[in-house]
Amino acid sequence: MSTDIVWGVATAAFQIEGATAEGGRGPSHWDTFQQQPGAIFHGEDADVACDHYHRWAEDLDLMASLGIPAYRLSLSWSRLQPTGRGQLNPDGVRFYRDLLRGCRQRGIEPYVTLYHWDLPQPLADEGGWPARATAEAFGDYARLVIAELGGLAENWITINEPICASFLSYDWGMQAPGHTDPDEAIRAAHHLLLAHGFALAAFREILPEARVGITNLLSRIRPFSDAAADMAKATEADARMNGLFMQPVHHGSYGELVESLFPQLTDPDLVREGDLQLISAPGDFTGINHYTNVLVKADDTSPFHGYRMIQVEPTPTSFDWSDTPEALHALLVWVAHEYTDLPLLVTENGATFHDYVTPDGQVHDPERIHYLEGYTGAVLQARADGVDVRGYFAWSFMDNFEWSWGYSMRFGLVFVDFGTQERIPKDSAHWYRDFIAGHASPLPTSKETTA
Repeated sequence: MSTDIVWGVATAAFQIEGATAEGGRGPSHWDTFQQQPGAIFHGEDADVACDHYHRWAEDLDLMASLGIPAYRLSLSWSRLQPTGRGQLNPDGVRFYRDLLRGCRQRGIEPYVTLYHWDLPQPLADEGGWPARATAEAFGDYARLVIAELGGLAENWITINEPICASFLSYDWGMQAPGHTDPDEAIRAAHHLLLAHGFALAAFREILPEARVGITNLLSRIRPFSDAAADMAKATEADARMNGLFMQPVHHGSYGELVESLFPQLTDPDLVREGDLQLISAPGDFTGINHYTNVLVKADDTSPFHGYRMIQVEPTPTSFDWSDTPEALHALLVWVAHEYTDLPLLVTENGATFHDYVTPDGQVHDPERIHYLEGYTGAVLQARADGVDVRGYFAWSFMDNFEWSWGYSMRFGLVFVDFGTQERIPKDSAHWYRDFIAGHASPLPTSKETTA
């Protein structure tokens, strides 16, 4: 059985590269954040991580040996443009040029993310994403990257998960820079979407043949019961977590409910004339990252907007997140119905388990195989039901630095011994290799073949 769905894997630069002070790279706000006491589990850092900066060739060789045809990777803004402004760093350009060429030489199609959370520290010092100047700087950065590297990939993602780079970063204090200011968060959210608009416009001008989209983190959100209070709070939670980021991209406005929850969005100094036109300019696909399936229960005692979010069981992962593939199927159907007829790419989906090397030298992870069977099946079912889903990227290719959780959470298909940097493909990697061999065919890359 074959489909025109591409099956790939994904990573992010800060989580795997290491070499944070090599090759002309400057500090990002994650480098600064990880130095704060208590910010990262066990006080760990990403200074070495998977040492991918030095081991990229062998990592790509391993990827190729597993028959993986597509790789979603990110470019480090801090490595390419250490101050967030000015000319690109030649060593950074050389590294990513070699990496992208290395993908192509091995028959691996790169899907390249411009921003996966590593904001250059000088821009953070000037206000970070709550400042409009950061979005403008990102637009300039995108133009330089397109000129240097645009010809080496046909598929590009502008921004990864703006909800995390805004609310987790500026309101909930969980991610860099660790602020807890709701006003900063909503300003950051708008500017991240605006940065997407600036980058998309740059692609359209400089490299119109590129396929470009944005990736949002989307959850399946339903009320805990049919009680009026639960239903109202579920609608509110969906607007806060999904609608805030999907509506301006696909409908060209934030909408009345979102604006009522975030009245800052009615401020003409924040949302300026022309912003929403830039943000809603047609892309070529919609990226969806999906991990959780939650029920919303009204709770006046909860400090989180008067409701609690409850993971739908079963929750076998080490994050206590759901393993409910029907939620991904429902989400894909919902996005296609509610928001867009663009092709959909599941740009991240995966689970953490308590993986370890057994005496036979292998890593046996039947729980992850079960998870992947369900979620790849959900993608296939959505496609059979008429949803134009074109890709699925397992998070992650290998265990890595999992942000505030350090090295305690393992998402990888490949086990990494961080002390020795040994890579051991888990049983799930071999399962995925066999699944791909039975299901994959190349995803069309030109706009003419996807129209």
